[in-house]
Amino acid sequence: MSDDVKSVEAKSVSGTYEAGLKGATETVAEFHEDSSALKRLQHWLHQTPSAVPLIVLMVALAVFGVAADNFFKASTLSTILQQIAIVGILGCAQALVILTAGIDLSVGAIAVFCSVIMGFVGITGITISMPDFISAYLPFLEFSFLFKLPPALAVAFGLLCGLLMGATNGWLIARMKLPPFIVTLGTWQILLAANFIFSANETIRSSDVEANAPILGLWGEDLTFYGQPRAAEGVDQATIESVFVTTNAVAGSGVKVLYAVFLMIALVAIMAYVLRHTAWGRHVYATGDDPQAAELAGVPTQKVLIQVYALAGLFCAIAGWVMIGRFGSVSPTASTGQLGNIQSITAVVIGGISLFGGRGSIVGMFFGALIVGVFEMGLRLVGTDPQWTFFLIGVLIIFAVAVDQWIRKVSG
Repeated sequence: MSDDVKSVEAKSVSGTYEAGLKGATETVAEFHEDSSALKRLQHWLHQTPSAVPLIVLMVALAVFGVAADNFFKASTLSTILQQIAIVGILGCAQALVILTAGIDLSVGAIAVFCSVIMGFVGITGITISMPDFISAYLPFLEFSFLFKLPPALAVAFGLLCGLLMGATNGWLIARMKLPPFIVTLGTWQILLAANFIFSANETIRSSDVEANAPILGLWGEDLTFYGQPRAAEGVDQATIESVFVTTNAVAGSGVKVLYAVFLMIALVAIMAYVLRHTAWGRHVYATGDDPQAAELAGVPTQKVLIQVYALAGLFCAIAGWVMIGRFGSVSPTASTGQLGNIQSITAVVIGGISLFGGRGSIVGMFFGALIVGVFEMGLRLVGTDPQWTFFLIGVLIIFAVAVDQWIRKVSG
């Protein structure tokens, strides 16, 4: 075929194509996004997960501030912070785990067991010997010795035990691929039983703690703001003026804040920074949001899980240390062993952290713990039946999960 014929055919095809375009719309394809106020709110809440608990907290403060005359007294607000100190620290542990789409039912048991380890190893010592049922058949293996450490080393040993307990949870979940719920349910029972066996169900009294290991009660000490310092011997107490802050205030003067409150706030602030501004923090979120995609992106998800559970165990051990100072004694029957799991999960859920992982913040958990504390104190001051506290907190939990599901539709 000649070049002239080809040229004529090309022009014919071109003319046919152009003729076909006549009358066709020239509008470019457009995508219209719903920009209603409700949709914008949904997007904002998705980007700011701590906003919902903050709003609920502010409303609760306003309501109880009007309903109870003494609610906004500095001493009342200080008491709320003191009451949530242990839950707030356990909440840091639980929040880390739930951000990876897991759950830890053993946080309370780890806290109590570590407090018992610190107390008994640092004060009374533990007799370690071969079990009778073994030495009866193998007498040459029989041994017995007293394991006791200086109080400061006993604290460090207890913290290390908490780290190892958490790491064990993480290894079983990450390496053995066992469900977090089942693993931590099992270790919860194991650690509670070990706690009673280790302590022989005995309690170390506060007088023994103060006399033999005052470092164990460190977080029960307090700073008093605008209090009156105790007068030195021979000085008239009435001549002593109030100061901004003191560690030796007269009973009933000023506003007392436990060291444990400052510790809780410091842990929340540190973890909020780590999760938002470090590569490790982004790996935690990625592991919880989509572990398969995270692995393809080069995130060592198994290593991250073990680290998260180990760090959670360390936080639980710190909470156990705080328990000794807060309660004054070392008790294997402390209610935290049974209730710490539920209390920490409650703070996390109300705080806007998604149970599906990958979304939420430690600050939101802190707000969630404060909401529970405000409800408990507010209802007590109003004089209502304490059961209403559990009723309203239950409603808040369901509300928080419903809001989370609604917000998740943005990324769906």
